[in-house]
Amino acid sequence: MTTNSKPLPPRATPLRPRRRAIIVGASSGIGAALARRLAREGYTLALLARRADLLASLCEEINLAAGEIRALAYPHDVTDYDSAPNLLQRMLADLGGLDLFVYNTGISLPVGLKKYDFEKDRRTTEVNYLGALAWLNLVAAMFQSLKSGQIVALSSVAGERGRVGNPSYNASKAALTCYLEALRNRLSRYGVNVLTAKPGFVDTNLIVGAKGAFWVISAEQAAADICRAIRKRRQQVYTPARWRLVMLIVRNIPSFIFRRLIF
Repeated sequence: MTTNSKPLPPRATPLRPRRRAIIVGASSGIGAALARRLAREGYTLALLARRADLLASLCEEINLAAGEIRALAYPHDVTDYDSAPNLLQRMLADLGGLDLFVYNTGISLPVGLKKYDFEKDRRTTEVNYLGALAWLNLVAAMFQSLKSGQIVALSSVAGERGRVGNPSYNASKAALTCYLEALRNRLSRYGVNVLTAKPGFVDTNLIVGAKGAFWVISAEQAAADICRAIRKRRQQVYTPARWRLVMLIVRNIPSFIFRRLIF
């Protein structure tokens, strides 16, 4: 079966059910690792990212490993908010439905401790938070109507407090975390689970050049932790898990002490 001459994955049947997932921000890092892992677990995938070449390469890798069409590529910039509704409908038609939605897209554009840059702050907010709203509102409404489904979004331990190093990144992740909690409280009564994933330092482009990074884990380890949380329908996951205790301490450091810390 094809749409616009594009080969589509086999349809689910009662004898061979297929779980279907959309991953926004899938071309590299945690998103790509999640795609590979979910494909191995039997998901059919719609993968979105700006970098069409990397996306196509990832889909080819997944489909070759599966021996069938398991992943479809949809080049997309999350700041093109108006295109999201039509693109979602197109993917739903290609997949034959949806069980899991993952918003993984995020950027970090630090400016230094003594500088301020509105353009970088605006871009960070547009990608990390407004792009998430554009997609998650659509999917939440659909899952609420269906009374089923799972939503996952990648926030960060950086959203726990306002740190001096990268205020706009911290704020965008804090806003996303708060939004996801509100979404969870809305959707739980409809049988829809919302998972907030909070990685620490992960070996991706986001920490290139970052000073003071520690406990750095691979994207594959982060993806494994997140997939485990998806299977268990958890509401929140820190990866690695030790960050849960660290953030409990960080959240309770008095402000007059916290403002003196440079991290």
